[in-house]
Amino acid sequence: MSDRSSKYREFFAKFVAGNASPRIAGAFALVLRERFAGAGPWSIRCGDGYIRTPDDDLAFIYQDVLIGLDLDRGINIGMPSAHAAWLDTMDLRGGDRVIQVGAGTGYYTAVIAEIVGASGTVTAFEIDEDLAARARQNLKDNSQVLVHTGSGIGRELPKANAIYVCAAATAPSWAWIDALLPGGRLMFPLAPEFGLGGMLRVTRPQAGDRWPATFVSRARFVGCTGLQGDAQDCERLIDAFAGAWDRVRSLRFDDRTDDTCWFAGDGWWLSTTEPT
Repeated sequence: MSDRSSKYREFFAKFVAGNASPRIAGAFALVLRERFAGAGPWSIRCGDGYIRTPDDDLAFIYQDVLIGLDLDRGINIGMPSAHAAWLDTMDLRGGDRVIQVGAGTGYYTAVIAEIVGASGTVTAFEIDEDLAARARQNLKDNSQVLVHTGSGIGRELPKANAIYVCAAATAPSWAWIDALLPGGRLMFPLAPEFGLGGMLRVTRPQAGDRWPATFVSRARFVGCTGLQGDAQDCERLIDAFAGAWDRVRSLRFDDRTDDTCWFAGDGWWLSTTEPT
């Protein structure tokens, strides 16, 4: 079985990494997806539902597919090619201190741990107790990983070079903003719950309240508890994405919006001009 997994992973890693850097493909090749998917057969996301695999052949999960973890709530191990592209854009480096919010059973936590190496750290948060327990068990041999059961938004977080969020939010958490070191990168899906939004990459500058920010791609996730606005906020965000989302260039922390404003929240807004 291990030989078969290794054969699948070698091809799978190259396939889902695409044009990403070799370190991304290398990380995917090292992490056993079956450990985080649980025992087969598995439920594979297809459109608005799931297809059950006929048996536990590993070939079914070493594809560019979402694997269902909680079908009733729509919680999955997300699309590998999308995460590979997003993690590549984060420019993670060996020794980085990373925070992950929404760890699930820990699959992408493990991938991040391989990227940052033994000299780095990954502090992961998962609010669902059962999923957090599974992640902790799955990652017990990764000494640089610490899994917390609970929210990654309403507490003081450790300082980090990168923050990777796997749950949809209609606003950035101030805890993420405070935790990010100068030069650090924040990647999170600005989106309504289960709605199509965008994966936003933000970089903290050395100083100032205007931070470089761009959307890497469109994105859809389950909602981040505590960071989903009311119905009006969600509608405003949906309307904003109907416009030129790909022109966003900066995240600003003041109330002085101007005609470059793409979307505004409480004490923050996204602008289509560079952070000069």
